[in-house]
Amino acid sequence: MKDYNKEKIPRATAKRLPLYLRNLTILDTKGMTRIKSKQLSEITQVPSATIRRDFSYLGELGRSGYGYDVSYLIKVFSEILDSEEKSCVAIIGFGNLGKALANNNFRRNKNLTISCVFDIDPEIIGKTITGFHVYSMDDFKQIAHEKNIRVVISTVPSENAQQAIDVVVDSGITAILNFAPDRVEIPNHVSIRYIDLTTELLTLLFFDRHYKNTPSVVTL
Repeated sequence: MKDYNKEKIPRATAKRLPLYLRNLTILDTKGMTRIKSKQLSEITQVPSATIRRDFSYLGELGRSGYGYDVSYLIKVFSEILDSEEKSCVAIIGFGNLGKALANNNFRRNKNLTISCVFDIDPEIIGKTITGFHVYSMDDFKQIAHEKNIRVVISTVPSENAQQAIDVVVDSGITAILNFAPDRVEIPNHVSIRYIDLTTELLTLLFFDRHYKNTPSVVTL
């Protein structure tokens, strides 16, 4: 496979690659062997011109009139996203949302695994809940190192998020998915993504009201 310079892939394109990979993998399981940008656009609701531009950053992936080989695209995107490499994930904040995420545990990707969960509530620390031993945040650095944690998902409420994220960053973790909408302060070398369910729902309602006849997917 080609040695891609991932730093030259625009951020907007990089954010769409997992969307392409997920849908191509589904198509592959259904026996589809090739696809055109227009077809992929209808599935992902990403404009076909954007798809072709995204793909152009990765070299010659398809042929005019033929389209793209599905299995080859899967190999390319898997390599770029390192999706074949196992990544251990920790959840901090084991309330209802944390439990729901743990129960799902990335069933569609065998290489993403929630390995441990953390909380500050003395009522649940030390207990096993839905199959997960709940560790104290006081032990985060040690446990994260022992379990080779690469990514943290934070479901900690906004009022406590900064303190929790500080503990995560201090442990050496540089990839964080944060379900608290308020921004936190982090060093430049740390990557963080925010998931704001309220904003996503309001956006969905807006499109439902104003774009009735046009299927719309907002891709961040």
